[in-house]
Amino acid sequence: MRHLAAFILVLLLITLPGCKYFKGNKLFGKKKAHERELLQARQDSLRIADSLNIVQKRLKAIEDARLDSIRIAEEKRALELKNKYNIIVGSFITPEYARTHAETYRQNGYDARIIPMEGGRFDLVSAEAHESFRKAVERLTWFQENVELGAWMYVVK
Repeated sequence: MRHLAAFILVLLLITLPGCKYFKGNKLFGKKKAHERELLQARQDSLRIADSLNIVQKRLKAIEDARLDSIRIAEEKRALELKNKYNIIVGSFITPEYARTHAETYRQNGYDARIIPMEGGRFDLVSAEAHESFRKAVERLTWFQENVELGAWMYVVK
């Protein structure tokens, strides 16, 4: 009798669908598929959000760089307008010569800078720049007598 009960039990286990029955169950399968779809949708939305954050950071960096360059240009222009009377000690077509000449004046203690000539190809080397015309004329006269005979004044418009 024990053998018969064991045989029937083995026969039932073999003939019953087992786990395949539960996996094949439409309700159970739909639930798992729906969970996978939700998980995939969440992962996709996280990837999209990360991509958008990266793009926003890049756009902000570009905009910050643009605003910085505008600010620097405005500050440079304001400085040029503030000190619009420049004592020019050299003008050069070759930028390297202008840099070398300006560096020579800087080493001698002057606030030398290079100014691109408006409407021309020359780079002008300014030894000093002044706000007032009177002060600029005084310094130009001194420069012509003591430093550079060919010094002249350039007015930034």
